[in-house]
Amino acid sequence: MTSLDTPTIPLKTVGWIHVRDGRLLVVRSRDNELFFMPGGKLDPGESDTEALVREIEEELGVLLDPATVRSGLVAEAPGHGLDGRLVRMHCFYAEPLPGSPEPAPRAEVGELTWVTGSEAHRVPPAGRIVLEHLVDAGVLAA
Repeated sequence: MTSLDTPTIPLKTVGWIHVRDGRLLVVRSRDNELFFMPGGKLDPGESDTEALVREIEEELGVLLDPATVRSGLVAEAPGHGLDGRLVRMHCFYAEPLPGSPEPAPRAEVGELTWVTGSEAHRVPPAGRIVLEHLVDAGVLAA
């Protein structure tokens, strides 16, 4: 392997695992054909919880309760549209604060939908790992 072939450090992101009626909430930006887990990159000095709460409010208008954030899994896979760079997405469960609005597209999010395990073709590689994990755990419909 030459120095040009050396993989770069994975891009660290956070994602929100929000399952309702056996389906996982996913979002799509206006310029993308695939749906992604709601969430995103961490700002400098930001904790995973802080990034998750901020990203979900920005993308969906949902106010997460930081006290309910708990780790779900880490999915690492080539990022969609990142020229082979790996994405390491730490996925978390979290509950909305009482009175928080229902998820709705905001910021760069153009659409949201709910998927089952059989819809892996609609999400990028890291999302497929999440779907498989949630189906195996009995949380998500196959």
